[in-house]
Amino acid sequence: MFIDRAQAGQALVKKLIQELIDHPPLETVVLAIPRGGVVVGNQIAKALQQPLDIIVSKKIVAPNQKELAIGAVGQTQGSLYFNNKIIDDLKISKDYLDQEIELKQAEISRREILYRAGKSEITLNGKRVILVDDGAATGATMISAAREVWNRQPEQVIIAIPVCSKQTLAILETEVDIVIVLETPDDFYAVGQFYQSFEQVEDEQVIKILKN
Repeated sequence: MFIDRAQAGQALVKKLIQELIDHPPLETVVLAIPRGGVVVGNQIAKALQQPLDIIVSKKIVAPNQKELAIGAVGQTQGSLYFNNKIIDDLKISKDYLDQEIELKQAEISRREILYRAGKSEITLNGKRVILVDDGAATGATMISAAREVWNRQPEQVIIAIPVCSKQTLAILETEVDIVIVLETPDDFYAVGQFYQSFEQVEDEQVIKILKN
């Protein structure tokens, strides 16, 4: 159980430092998934004295089932991730998926402009990327974000999250070089159940963190 996102980020720092001891030094960028991931990522970026940037990925949900994630998408088509079993079981049409992708990518563009407030995205080419969120339930958003990161030619990608299920961990490990996670509980329903305080992070807070 974590007190809040900031404390979870501080706990992740300790495990990250232990992990990176055995790796050659590389120019590093901390990439956080808004909004909650930015609070976690800020703690990591400050402790490691590395730049913080964002990567926006949005869930795609089933028709009329807004809690059921069937995939996720980032800025580019190369970031697409779908749970094809659910899509096949529910007989979800290609037209629906195409429409959702278009809507989500428009929202991603809007959010990136809002959060960066005029700042350019940080180049990832040849760098170590530490990809951060406040947790992963299905892993869809994180998988899409990781695929988006690989499109930008980094040298190494590390996922760092406080908590996820064992099933999700196994999936994430196929997408990146290293996954660092503090807790993999058996009874996993939602990320928020593992925080004493899990208040919604507002856009203004994300903008303020990135500005500093």
